[in-house]
Amino acid sequence: MSATQVVITGVGAVTPLGNGAGALHEGWLSGRTGFVDGQAPCTAYDPADFLSRKEARRADRFTQLALAAAAEAIEAAGLDDLQRGRIGCIIGTGIGGLSTIEGAHDLLRDKGAERVPPLSVPLMMSNAAPAAVAMAHDLRGPVFGVVSACAAGAHSLGVAARAIQAGEADVIVAGGAEAALTPLSLAAFDALEARSPTGTSRPFDARRDGFVMGEGAGVLVLESREHAERRGAPILAVFSGYAATSDAHHLTAPREDGGQAAEAMRLALASAGRTAADVSYVNAHGTSTPLNDAAETAAITTALGDFAARVPVSSAKSVIGHLLGAAGAVEAVATVLALRDRVAPPTVGWGQREPGLDLDYVPDSPRPLGDGQLVALSNSFGFGGHNAVLCLETV
Repeated sequence: MSATQVVITGVGAVTPLGNGAGALHEGWLSGRTGFVDGQAPCTAYDPADFLSRKEARRADRFTQLALAAAAEAIEAAGLDDLQRGRIGCIIGTGIGGLSTIEGAHDLLRDKGAERVPPLSVPLMMSNAAPAAVAMAHDLRGPVFGVVSACAAGAHSLGVAARAIQAGEADVIVAGGAEAALTPLSLAAFDALEARSPTGTSRPFDARRDGFVMGEGAGVLVLESREHAERRGAPILAVFSGYAATSDAHHLTAPREDGGQAAEAMRLALASAGRTAADVSYVNAHGTSTPLNDAAETAAITTALGDFAARVPVSSAKSVIGHLLGAAGAVEAVATVLALRDRVAPPTVGWGQREPGLDLDYVPDSPRPLGDGQLVALSNSFGFGGHNAVLCLETV
């Protein structure tokens, strides 16, 4: 990336492990999962804790989760007194306001067009979350959404970092949000045979049989180091690199050799001025599907070469499931906190090795990452062949 160094000064999250980034971090380290009956809902989230009744009615659930996560990140970063015309908001999603779409369609079918709520369009649109966050906090810089399936959260962060480096904003509130635990979505993913029929998420394990679908939001505050230091903001991590590639192969299946995912990892390291020898930890996409985990293992092996075997690799989806468009942002939050505490969280449930999947998947319990500068890669891969990789470092 350019000479302008981008840093992270605030994080926020709402996940199946609870409300707040701390609940995500501490829950993952403890090995606690957020699975309920084969899904991973945000059971601790209550709109009344974050929004007025009017605000809640005017926001689809994915937007509500984004508002809660953004409020935490913004408060942590101390953005209260800044020039809001220089603060932007970029929040990605894979699907957007699906519960609004399904509910409005049911009313249309059962009661007629006159019963479709007038706010259906602004609630269902995929850019509703960044628009709502911007209005809630008077953010008047660049504000828009990114839609790239399960890579949307990571793409949003990468685009935000580049916008800061280009001088388009001083600060960008960025991340991802998803709330698609709806009848249509669950049935559709079942029709694809993507969800686990056993309701178990075991990334990289020989017994894996699909993902557990979840919901949630992750939001991070990005700004230049110079800007953060000038205002005395806490710096949690350095956002040192980002890259995106395309498999250009299949709508739902990754390239078996992981070639373009590996290229994204190499390019992210190059943009950070790092090499494979510098990598301390990989936060894997790790969906618990047979194809993804095999292709990602191949990608990591290709990208890191002789260093791949010694790098700890773990997947947050082992405890929170797959949050679709929110996954990359939530996992970036988790990676920032793992770097802060210098620990690799575990891949919970991993216990049976599959031939060819021979990396260090951090089974059983967290592992210290040691002293010195830590460099982590956070991988996100989405339906459509979208690959997005972030490079994050200790301060």
